[in-house]
Amino acid sequence: MPRSVNAVASRKRRKKIMKMAKGYWGARKNVWTVAKNAVEKALGYAYRDRRNKKRAFRRLWIARINAAARQEGISYSRLIHKLSESNIDLNRKVLADLAMNHPETFKAIVDKVKG
Repeated sequence: MPRSVNAVASRKRRKKIMKMAKGYWGARKNVWTVAKNAVEKALGYAYRDRRNKKRAFRRLWIARINAAARQEGISYSRLIHKLSESNIDLNRKVLADLAMNHPETFKAIVDKVKG
């Protein structure tokens, strides 16, 4: 009996990886084993960095809120504490946007929280 190999499925699997490796430099784009390793590594980085992106943005928002809050004479931690005390539910993304693009609205929020 002849040997049975599922060539259709294995070719499809390899084509999928090679398509993902398009644009890579050197042998990474056209040599199967090198491309497979490069794509696996890239997918690992992509998975990790989808989480790191959230951390990076939160740090950026906090830095922006802190800078704007200090111009109004209050520290970041005091501002966040007073916001939660006065039941103002604005997340850091919105606060940072207000601080950057609508400073008068941010100032109004800070004054409401202060007084």
